[in-house]
Amino acid sequence: MIATFFLTFGSTSFSTEKPTLTVYSYDSFTSEWGPGPKLKQAFERQCQCNLEFVPFADGVTMFNRLRLENNGSKADVVIGLDNHLLQEAAESGLFAANSVDLSPLALPIEWSDRTFVPYDYGQYAFIYDRNKLKNPPKSLTELVERQDLNIIYQDPRTSTVGRGLLAWINAVYPPDQVAQAWQTLAKHTVTVGKGWSETYGAFLKGEADLVLSYNTSPLYHQIHEQKGNYIAAEFAEGHIVQIELAATLKNSRQPELADRFLAFLISPDAQKTIALHNIMLPVINTDIEPHFDQFTPAKTLKVPFPDKNSSTLQIRQWQHALSQ
Repeated sequence: MIATFFLTFGSTSFSTEKPTLTVYSYDSFTSEWGPGPKLKQAFERQCQCNLEFVPFADGVTMFNRLRLENNGSKADVVIGLDNHLLQEAAESGLFAANSVDLSPLALPIEWSDRTFVPYDYGQYAFIYDRNKLKNPPKSLTELVERQDLNIIYQDPRTSTVGRGLLAWINAVYPPDQVAQAWQTLAKHTVTVGKGWSETYGAFLKGEADLVLSYNTSPLYHQIHEQKGNYIAAEFAEGHIVQIELAATLKNSRQPELADRFLAFLISPDAQKTIALHNIMLPVINTDIEPHFDQFTPAKTLKVPFPDKNSSTLQIRQWQHALSQ
């Protein structure tokens, strides 16, 4: 009788155990001040599951880990790929098509991909403190040429933001001038960091005049710190759009739950959380906060999504130029 009791109890306990959804993302998303913890609480209330975030320094580092793990990854979902990694991610064969309704999307470009779900977007920009820098650059070429400006940016081998600068330089300069642009920029680059958190933190400590980030970054200081001194420099050539993406792994152990989470990411409540704590623009039409309502995007510089070969060549050119 006792044995039967424990056998029955153990079987019941096992059958009612909550499933766990494992999500790979980048550290600023999963940090206590990022949107991750709040999204976790909200989703767990509706899914009767456990949501476990695994953080990485940046999106490229995370994607490289997924490729190393291949089909043995414990991840069910990845958050933090972007349109500049889209072709490589699609060609990797690691991700599965989803069943998410994309009709609510309101992006600056048309989106029809059935594997990768946009969850926020913004434009790359260099941020400066107007109390310290009175004459900011008015163009990307001016930023490159001005040796009186100390800058920080992210390594394109590890950072999606760094990949953005790679695309930006290659879009603005003719092919035969790209290497020289990198060499000129290197002369007044303080450091090339692994990820956004590291580099933006160094900028806030006063280690550089400008840091590569997003033109939405000043909204964080306005909303959460009531500071208006951090400004995104507007460049005459225009700014490249980054669309951040989430996807389900092909070998996910919880595919239905994973798709449910992707759909949750573009719900109005989740979009507000992501916008306010990731400081990026929502991908659907929804009210966020007055500062977001007043925000005006800069001129857009349109560039094609790079494939693996073009990205590899651009990174090699960047490495070679910096070694000269």
